[in-house]
Amino acid sequence: MGNNNLSNQIRRLRFENDQMTQQELADKAGVTRQTIIAIESGKYAPSLPLAFKIAQTFGISIEDVFQYENEQS
Repeated sequence: MGNNNLSNQIRRLRFENDQMTQQELADKAGVTRQTIIAIESGKYAPSLPLAFKIAQTFGISIEDVFQYENEQS
């Protein structure tokens, strides 16, 4: 399974939350800014616990942050 099927709304959510910086999100999620950059750009799929931490930071469900598209129809 490649990461190409996983998209996210992190950038939009950061800007909707008082223009939160990548570093602020990283601090709240307990990871590095580079990790947030990689996830936001779709180059890295977060672990499930990290995905939940990011969603909890925004106070929304994981499905509102991350979307998975299965190409097998």
